[in-house]
Amino acid sequence: MGKQQQIIVIGAGIGGLTAGALLARYGYDVTIYDQAIIPGGCASTFTRKGFTFDVGATQVAGLEKGGIHHRIFQELDIELPSATECDPACAVFLPQEKQPIMVWRNPDKWRLEREKQFPKSQRFWALLKTLFDASWNFQSRDPILPPRNLWDLLQLIQALRLDTFVTVPFTLMTVADALRLWGLGDDKRLKTFLDMQLKLYSQVDTEETALLYAATALSVSQSPQGLYHLNDSMQVLSDRLVEGLEKFGGKLYMRHLVQKIHTENGTVTGVTIKNLKTGEIREEKATHVVGNVTVNNLATMTEKIIPSYRQRVEKLPPASGAFVIYLGVDISAIPENCPPHLQFLYDYNGEIGEMNSLFVSVSKQGDGRAPEGKATIIASSFTDVNRWWNIPLEDYEALKQDYTDKAIARLKEYFNLTSETIIHQEVATPVTFYKYTAREKGIVGGVGQRINTFGPFGVATRTPINNLWLVGDSTHPGEGTAGVSYSALTVVRQIKNQFQ
Repeated sequence: MGKQQQIIVIGAGIGGLTAGALLARYGYDVTIYDQAIIPGGCASTFTRKGFTFDVGATQVAGLEKGGIHHRIFQELDIELPSATECDPACAVFLPQEKQPIMVWRNPDKWRLEREKQFPKSQRFWALLKTLFDASWNFQSRDPILPPRNLWDLLQLIQALRLDTFVTVPFTLMTVADALRLWGLGDDKRLKTFLDMQLKLYSQVDTEETALLYAATALSVSQSPQGLYHLNDSMQVLSDRLVEGLEKFGGKLYMRHLVQKIHTENGTVTGVTIKNLKTGEIREEKATHVVGNVTVNNLATMTEKIIPSYRQRVEKLPPASGAFVIYLGVDISAIPENCPPHLQFLYDYNGEIGEMNSLFVSVSKQGDGRAPEGKATIIASSFTDVNRWWNIPLEDYEALKQDYTDKAIARLKEYFNLTSETIIHQEVATPVTFYKYTAREKGIVGGVGQRINTFGPFGVATRTPINNLWLVGDSTHPGEGTAGVSYSALTVVRQIKNQFQ
């Protein structure tokens, strides 16, 4: 029955590749189209002068036994990528401080670090642990959030247990609410540390991030979960998923832009595709269309999308963009015992972003990203995408140069960067990300995990158009390769259920 169902997947990011590979595995006729040159989306790579740079995502969760990637790769019967554990997961430098806060993988080491760095915060972290344990157990039972029909609701109900209900009183609380609850609202160091970490995972700070989401985001870097650094590059994850797709007869076409999603009587019927190599434009019919795109893109691309859906999308707070500098350097530029991931904030009075903060990833010797005796440094800062659009070219180039100069100056405070140690230098702005990912205005994050946009209140994988599905960082449970893979698994289960 599956082979009679023509499924088109728009976008070969991790979410699209995961959905496509699993659907092919279950017997559906799957074709994935992507306008880029190589698959992977924001988790792809590029090479320069022997260096391999991860475009956006630089670390992976869910490779542990029972983790989302582990489960998916087992189902596809393909080998998990080789990886090393990130320990510490991150070294966080607060303004004017020379010693970082080390986010250790070992839970006991991390507890001792917290007690040293943030005295009197034990009750806050104990609350997070309680909420994380309950939320993680709940999530492991594959609930569908938010539910949009009776079957979705049944999956949600079946995932509930008595321990789940411990989270109920905290559903409408933010992280800042919890800090105030425990008398920590005026702890500037703790709040700033949490703001910095949450911005990476939820797009927003303690005042806006939903507490239940934060409990997972702030705990997943400790074992038995944990973050991983893929050997060779992030591209390996995409390549393995492509292997799984093709193993079961699925097809992948790069340099093919899906311009329009067609509907009739409230049901998806197919898409219009432009071959970017030949210029040919054609229509393809489909029983299902899975969009691995932002919800903003989906609403724009879809014919006859219901007005209330479009209005909700338009009212969503804007997602962030990123300014990223990619450096290929001599190993002498890297301090001894440099952690793989670092986060810097330079001024308490400034925002997290716009060059007042940097998230930095550093390659390790032998991890396949740099020749022997060399290394890569990737540093990113959040930026307002609108700052980069609709301005004269000379203003754009001046802004790019200003951000580049600031990034190099900031990085020189920690790394030994000179004309001799920098071998290659390249930057990306939201305009660059738009060119290569086609995400609206080049946004790199998903929907911020606020109270009214996370979990039960978030954007659903099931859209108002029958057989049109959404995967990726706009949907539950949010961004990151593990999050978008989970959304793909949800859509696969929903599609399979229609034909059982």
